[in-house]
Amino acid sequence: MFWSRAAALVLFGLSPSSVVLVSASYSQGSSALQAHDVQHAVAKLEARLSAWKKPEPSQLEASLNPLQFQVTQKEGTEPAFTNAYWNNHAPGIYVDVVSGEPLFSSKDKFDSGTGWPSFTKPIPGVLLSELTDKHLGVERTEARSRIANSHLGHVFDDGPRASGGLRYCMNSASLRFVPEAEMDDGGYGELRKVLVRIVGRDDEL
Repeated sequence: MFWSRAAALVLFGLSPSSVVLVSASYSQGSSALQAHDVQHAVAKLEARLSAWKKPEPSQLEASLNPLQFQVTQKEGTEPAFTNAYWNNHAPGIYVDVVSGEPLFSSKDKFDSGTGWPSFTKPIPGVLLSELTDKHLGVERTEARSRIANSHLGHVFDDGPRASGGLRYCMNSASLRFVPEAEMDDGGYGELRKVLVRIVGRDDEL
């Protein structure tokens, strides 16, 4: 339900500073997605997006569990191999636990051996903020959600070469998994339909 702003930025060619537009090349035909289909999805979702406002820190602390708050708001890191999604293989999407903005598709998830959920790329058209992080004395690239500004994890250049070479190493605590079968009821029906067209499939993402 919050994908529409990212779609609008893609559709109208905006490129905000300090934001990386990730355009996935799933198939040769993905760039042929008809403009009116994107516009239709944007129009139906934009009203929901515009109504959302990020809660105050005290409200977030009350609504999130301690680990979710520490990771998303304090740039924390959850333990490896004991988190919710590192070994999840079900089809669906991963959304920001704070705002619900879509971030990643299960199609791009892979086993990195690190114990954290890892992806080769965000959902096509999704905007992530990428910032330089020197907290550990080593320069890393921090990934944050665009709308809620949640800390998600880090981006590394040791991912599968055949898929672009990037590894989006995320914290499960920053994410909420929406199974494909529940996307329509969860308000992500238009996104599901658009994603199916982009990936060139008729079934799961």
